[in-house]
Amino acid sequence: MMRLTYLTLLSTVAVLVFAAVGAAQSVPEGSTLEQYSSVDQAQVQGPSEQLAVPTENTAPSTEPEVTTLPTLTINTSLGERVPVQVDIADTVAEWQTGLMGRTALAEDAGMLFVFDQEQPLSFWMKDTLIPLSIAFIDSQGRIIDIQDMQPLDETSHPSAAPAQYALEVNQGFFGERGIMVGDTVELPE
Repeated sequence: MMRLTYLTLLSTVAVLVFAAVGAAQSVPEGSTLEQYSSVDQAQVQGPSEQLAVPTENTAPSTEPEVTTLPTLTINTSLGERVPVQVDIADTVAEWQTGLMGRTALAEDAGMLFVFDQEQPLSFWMKDTLIPLSIAFIDSQGRIIDIQDMQPLDETSHPSAAPAQYALEVNQGFFGERGIMVGDTVELPE
């Protein structure tokens, strides 16, 4: 008799789960599953608790997640202002990972590496799949060096002088926009 009761309970739970999943997929936005479920929740109870059916629409969202990245602005010697949306890398783990594993980078995007003080910096392209250009920037926001780096190349790319920041972008970004050593960068807050 105990086994029959247990199997009946399992069957009821399975019906509830299928009903909840089916209802979640067809519940109009702003509605709850309770309004559309054909199972009376009060009839299904375990030894000490009542089984709950989610009361919110739990169907996955089909809307793309929109994130706003901080923007830095490069002021060229020709008077142009070039905005760049940047991911910020300001921890050891973020410095070590950088853009590794990414297969693409938006045209006007990059990664800004932020260090506590000016120091000789060196970067490589281990596990980085896209060609990049890097600008080394001093504590005053002046670009002191620009280099191109090739995918998966483990050659070291040291800064020409101590730098506090490094900006990685798609290879050719700086040249295509007339950005040169000596140009200044307005860092995001």
